Amino acid sequence: MVRKLSIKGKRMVIASGLMVRGLLLAVGVAIIARLAHQLLPGPIGKMVSDIVIAILLGLFIRNVIGLSPGYDPGVKFAVVRVLRLGIVLLGLRLSLQDIADTGGTAILLVFACITIALATAYAVGRLFKIPPRLTVLIGVGTSICGNTAIVATAPAIGAKEEEVSFAVAVITLFGLIAVVIYPIIGQALGLGNTAFGLWAGTAVNDTSQVVAVGAAHSPEALGVATVVKLMRNTIMAPLIIVMGLFLRQRASSDPAKPRSVIPRGGILIPWFVIGFLTMSLIRTSGISAGILPRDVARPGDLQMAASMLNAFDALAKFAILTALAGVGLGTRLQTVLRIGLKPFALGLCVSIVLAAASLGLIIVFGMG
Repeated sequence: MVRKLSIKGKRMVIASGLMVRGLLLAVGVAIIARLAHQLLPGPIGKMVSDIVIAILLGLFIRNVIGLSPGYDPGVKFAVVRVLRLGIVLLGLRLSLQDIADTGGTAILLVFACITIALATAYAVGRLFKIPPRLTVLIGVGTSICGNTAIVATAPAIGAKEEEVSFAVAVITLFGLIAVVIYPIIGQALGLGNTAFGLWAGTAVNDTSQVVAVGAAHSPEALGVATVVKLMRNTIMAPLIIVMGLFLRQRASSDPAKPRSVIPRGGILIPWFVIGFLTMSLIRTSGISAGILPRDVARPGDLQMAASMLNAFDALAKFAILTALAGVGLGTRLQTVLRIGLKPFALGLCVSIVLAAASLGLIIVFGMG
């Protein structure tokens, strides 16, 4: 018994060491990207954010220099946990009044974009004779909430592992393209912060990619994009619950179903969505600088509160930068290149149609 505990303890120490190593690499890439961005001339610095530099540097390290598997646990921790921490802290920047002001128009835009993207995926999938399950995965991944929607939908429709991998690769590829292209288009068209945030929040796939695109434009656009993306995530949550319950029933009655894509445990509203909304509620409740009530706070207290808010804001931005450095470090271009031409064409068509439809609706109806 003692020997088993000793072996288990050694394994935990090794796992912790691997976690720290990968996380420190992501932090190091984030620091280098921040310093490199500060060295860029003004106009170039506006076009190329530190987030873009971090992702490209991460891709270079992973795919050109090479990265041992020992770094993967820490890189994944940065992408998943550190990103969500940053999003939670972003809630202190936004009051629920901001969410209400954005949500009235955004909710209609979100539903319209989801409908257009799914219809496009269905039509293009039939045209190219792509397997229906792969078409569904790419459609929901593009239109709703990226990899989360893919992983949640896959077991409910009996998708194969390679179909899940293809869909995730397509979403990752076009999300990375969006991180670079969207801010350039936004600057070229002179889009305002709200308009750009609406566009990023409705047309970009995964949460990390939406955050990257919004932050590359401006902090205000990041706030709007985050709200809209979390709105999409929340819309997906009830569907994920239903599909999860359906999957459990099928898995228990049919042991032949593939279990490699079955998510562990029930999938409810993600905790970072709840955390973000909680922080926004704190900011909304008549609290100055997100921390102290104006009617009871002294001038010195308000100054301290503002300093604390700035510190939380800086921490949120660096957490997001670290997470997106992890996105680059965790992306294997060889996997992306193996997706095949037809799924690639499907993802390309849906992404272009969704981006054009979202931007067109925003401009035509004067949103933002």
